[in-house]
Amino acid sequence: MIGLKKRARASARWLRKRGKRLWAGCSVVLLSVRNRYSRASVLGSAPVVVSLTSYGQRVSRVHLAIESVGRGTLKPSRLILWLDDPEAFRALPRELVRLQARGLEVRLTENLGPHTKYYPYVASLQAHHLPLVTADDDIVYPRRWLHALYASYLAHPLDISCHWANRVKTGDNTIADYAQWLPCRSTEPRSDHFALGVSGVIYPPMMLDALARLGTRFTVVSPTADDIWLHWAALQTGLHIRQVSKTPRHFPLIPGTQQVTLRAGNVEQNGNDRWISGLYTAEDLQLLTAVPTRG
Repeated sequence: MIGLKKRARASARWLRKRGKRLWAGCSVVLLSVRNRYSRASVLGSAPVVVSLTSYGQRVSRVHLAIESVGRGTLKPSRLILWLDDPEAFRALPRELVRLQARGLEVRLTENLGPHTKYYPYVASLQAHHLPLVTADDDIVYPRRWLHALYASYLAHPLDISCHWANRVKTGDNTIADYAQWLPCRSTEPRSDHFALGVSGVIYPPMMLDALARLGTRFTVVSPTADDIWLHWAALQTGLHIRQVSKTPRHFPLIPGTQQVTLRAGNVEQNGNDRWISGLYTAEDLQLLTAVPTRG
C-alpha cells in the first residue's frame, strides 16, 4: 500500500511538471507573437514598480518574461530591466526595442549579481513612496501574478508579500541547513518565513529605505544570494514575510534559460549555508524564534 501511494505521488508530480512544461511552451509561442505584433503598453496605472535583470544569453529571451508581466490583469506604472553589460545595452535585441516603444525602461548599471534586479532602483531614489516588485528573467508569469502581490500589499502594507516562501528551520541555537527548510503552507506573516524571489516578491517603501541605508554590504556577505540578504534585511527592519496563498507557487520556466543558474552554487554546492552562517548572528536567531506572529 505504501509503495502504491509513493508511486501515485511520483506520477502526480510528473504529470504536474509535464503540464507546466507544455503550458510554458504554448505561452512562449503566444508571447513571441504578442511581442512581434502588439502595440499595447506594458504599463498601467497601478502605483507599483516592477524591476528585473538579465545577463549573458538570457538577454535574448528575457522579453518573454517581460511580455508575461505586461499582459497581466494589473500593470505597473514602471517596468525596468537592468543590464550590466555595456555591449548588450548598446545592441539590444529587437524584441526589447519593441518593448521599449511600449513603455519598458532598459537601464545600464554595474554588475551586482542577482542584487542587480533591485538595488540599482533602490539606490536611484532618495526616498521611496511606491512598493517594488522583483521578477526573474526566466519565468512565465500568470496574468494575475502582479494583482495578487499588490492586493496583498494593500491589505498588509507593512509585510513583505510573495508567491513562494520557505520556513527557516532552527534548532539547538542554530539555523539548520538550507536543504532542510520546508515550503511554507500558511498565509500568516512571520519573521522565519523566507521569500523566494523567483516567483515574485513585493517590498514596501519602508523596506526599500532600509535597503538603501544598508548599502552594498551584500557584495561581501551574500554576493550570490539576494534572497538571503533580503530576508536578513527584513529581519533587521522588523518586517515579516507573508505568502499570498497557502500553496507556494513556482511558475513555469522559459525553455532554454537554464544552462547557467545560481542554483548550482547556492543550493547544490551549499553556498547558501556559507552565506547564512556568516551573516546571521545569535541575536538574529533570537529574532527568528522569538518574534510573535502577527495576524
